[in-house]
Amino acid sequence: MEFAAVRHDWTHQQVKALFEMPFNDLLFKAASVHRANFNPNEVQISTLLSIKTGACPEDCKYCPQSGHYKTDLERERLLEVEKVVEQARLAKQKGATRFCMGAAWSDPKDRDMPYISQMVKEVKELGLETCMTLGMLDNQKAHVLRDAGLDYYNHNLDTSPEYYEQIITTRTFQDRLDTIGNVRDAGMKVCSGGIVGMGEQAADRFGLLMQLANLPQQPESVPINMLVKVKGTPLENVDDLDHFEFIRTIATARIMMPHSYVRLSAGRNAMNEQMQSMCFFAGANSIFYGDKLLTTENPEADADMKLIKKLGMNPEKRHDYSDEAYEASLSSAVADKATSEMFYEA
Repeated sequence: MEFAAVRHDWTHQQVKALFEMPFNDLLFKAASVHRANFNPNEVQISTLLSIKTGACPEDCKYCPQSGHYKTDLERERLLEVEKVVEQARLAKQKGATRFCMGAAWSDPKDRDMPYISQMVKEVKELGLETCMTLGMLDNQKAHVLRDAGLDYYNHNLDTSPEYYEQIITTRTFQDRLDTIGNVRDAGMKVCSGGIVGMGEQAADRFGLLMQLANLPQQPESVPINMLVKVKGTPLENVDDLDHFEFIRTIATARIMMPHSYVRLSAGRNAMNEQMQSMCFFAGANSIFYGDKLLTTENPEADADMKLIKKLGMNPEKRHDYSDEAYEASLSSAVADKATSEMFYEA
């Protein structure tokens, strides 16, 4: 189908025209693109764990982990490998197929690489896809993580190039593009998206999606985050983003990046079932699953599974699951409300 073709030459005006379509037309187009490329009744499940929390030297205005702001967040050292693997094992039992590990760093240091490489190896041995987000990554460290077996590396662009300096000053937009390039050069998959509701204009949402879609290779995973306002950060009092504007962002991302997983990420705690369902219809087909995303609240895991079941949808299944084992894990997820306090959503 012509409307399902991957393009890397989107213009600002073309993205604006998509975004400003009548709402029903936009959702119909997005749903059609989704159906041309994915099973519309499956959603990929990921779990995100903070392996090192707080004291980050970057000044991202949305982030409670930044050392520049006074929030109630408790700082934590890098977790031991055994603790990370145990949380990954629990995540798999609950139905997750990808385990993401995040550290509040500007970039990983040489002394950290043996530990995080071992985390990747042992999590991967559980049969899970692996993902990490550790800040900026040079070419050498990207190859080290690739050799350890890392499947995905997350590095969000966050917002448009024009609005970027209003949100972050300690690293440049080009720094982010360079990290994505290093990940690609190493042969890993890219997870990259952004945050909306940070006080940006609609044009900045167009610009963010245009930057992502026009990368030489579009990200395999595109997380779209709704800002979670945290007391003590510079964005704690920013105006809320209209929910229809968020759904339009999801739908436009689906049309522009037809082969990518579009993930509902941070901010789902403020979305009711109807809004999340509309996002699924608009082409979102991935969620972070668990009680928290890094350091902010996320819908409880059993509530996620109940909504998925209510919609007649199913979690996407990896090939290494037997049908019986997978059904057992889903039943456990729905029945057991108590998930580990170490699960975070981002």
